[in-house]
Amino acid sequence: MSELTYESTLRELTTDSGVLRYHEAGDGPPLLMLHGSGPGVTGWRNFGDNLAAFAEHFRCLVLEFPGFGVSDTTDQHPMMAALPAVGRFLDGLGLDRVDVIGNSMGGGVATRFAIAQPDRVRRLVTVGGIGRNLFSPAPGEGINLLVEFTENPTRERLVSWLRSMVFDPAMVTEELIEQRWAQATDPATLEVARRMYSRAAIDAAFAMSGTSAQATPGWAQFDQIKAKTLITWGRDDRVSPLDMMLIPMRTIPDAQVHIFPQCGHWAMIEQKHAWESTVLAFLTAEEQA
Repeated sequence: MSELTYESTLRELTTDSGVLRYHEAGDGPPLLMLHGSGPGVTGWRNFGDNLAAFAEHFRCLVLEFPGFGVSDTTDQHPMMAALPAVGRFLDGLGLDRVDVIGNSMGGGVATRFAIAQPDRVRRLVTVGGIGRNLFSPAPGEGINLLVEFTENPTRERLVSWLRSMVFDPAMVTEELIEQRWAQATDPATLEVARRMYSRAAIDAAFAMSGTSAQATPGWAQFDQIKAKTLITWGRDDRVSPLDMMLIPMRTIPDAQVHIFPQCGHWAMIEQKHAWESTVLAFLTAEEQA
């Protein structure tokens, strides 16, 4: 396989709500990969280094959600725009059924899609970020650092947030900092981020998740997921603490869990080879009668 670069894998899909950009690599059954949120995030930065391993087995499709500086922004809140974007994307490519990997916010979107359209998801993999805090404070440390950066973006605050994402601080390189800083401080991207991560927005989101403001919160609908599910988590996650995993582990009907030691929020990056091996074994296992 030729080298998979940003430019060689980048594609565009025109939809009635703007252009969706994505990266494509490999042949085989379709595998949709959904990125998380945070300053300077993109699908490529979440999953670009994993593509080579998965593209040997799957047609990998790394979707860039609207509102994060790559796909066209819509008039919806980015959190609300993500789920319909998945449906438009799959419809535009003519895909009826896929496997889905979702990191953090992308895991939440993936689970919501699996609940809303269960026949379109064969197998589901999440990387942290689903469920709700049971024993740990909410919001978590990493979320509070994200809010601080969003409300007053400085390089020092970006570095503090990035270090909360990983177990090994050496992973926060100057190259990573500069990449994230450039995109996170783009005026349009920053304006959208403030709609998601201001203190008021975060407090409202956490308050709503624990009240009757929404009839049935997402974490209370996990029992409706039909897809075989693999929940992956970093043991040392400071953004989405490990106790969040207990509700989805117990309520998703066909779920298994893999916890990676010495690993923060980015399991697919920080424990790259172990995570790839675990997920590939799950996705390629034959169906049992």
